[in-house]
Amino acid sequence: MEKLSSRQNKIIAHVRKLGSDKSYRYEHGEAVCDGIKLLREAIMWGVEITAVLWAGEAAFALPEGIRQYSVSQELIDYASPLKNSQGALFTFRMPCWPEKEPGRCLVLETVQDPGNLGTILRTANALNMDSVILTGDCADVYNPKTIRAAMGAVFRQKVLRMERSEMRDYLSAYGIKLYGAALSEASQDIRRIGLEKAAVAIGSEGKGLSEAFLALCDGQVIIPMNEQCESLNAGVAAAIVMWELNR
Repeated sequence: MEKLSSRQNKIIAHVRKLGSDKSYRYEHGEAVCDGIKLLREAIMWGVEITAVLWAGEAAFALPEGIRQYSVSQELIDYASPLKNSQGALFTFRMPCWPEKEPGRCLVLETVQDPGNLGTILRTANALNMDSVILTGDCADVYNPKTIRAAMGAVFRQKVLRMERSEMRDYLSAYGIKLYGAALSEASQDIRRIGLEKAAVAIGSEGKGLSEAFLALCDGQVIIPMNEQCESLNAGVAAAIVMWELNR
């Protein structure tokens, strides 16, 4: 196992930039993740791991063909996107999801908080969502904060990013109705809507779904709640919607 000792090393620089620069991530088709538990999960789910930086010795044997390096704790802390590295930093190829019927589908428009997005992806995977579609100015799936909150779901959950019109055409091609979760007089109780072949959309944390998005919807739904409460956190609302989609 090769030992790296300089911050100027091209591998260290590459890993550090993957954690801090979204454009750089997508240019290279790679992302970075920190933690031995997540490394084990990535291997288990067949993720293509491109390199592993160990703080000292390897904690366990890796499959053949994965490049691995030994670095000091100081250097791994420097390269890691986390304040305190968990002792194993690894890079991986962003998965390419096969094109097929979206099935049980959650749509997110401009959910900008990486922690919220990660929590939603973790819940989507737990509740057997076939796909999650991101549109508008959503947080990056491979932002280190998203990955951390998703607890490994980014390795398993199908996520697609589309423009609004592309998303509408994609769902229509499979005969899937689109409902927007909104606080409006036009909204129907989500419990009373047939969601067997439907997608439901959740909007941004502060503003909800845009008018342009709602104009594309086949209908609007609402989660019934105490009249004194104005709205729910996007992650909580998404969890309730996915529970209904999964029933």
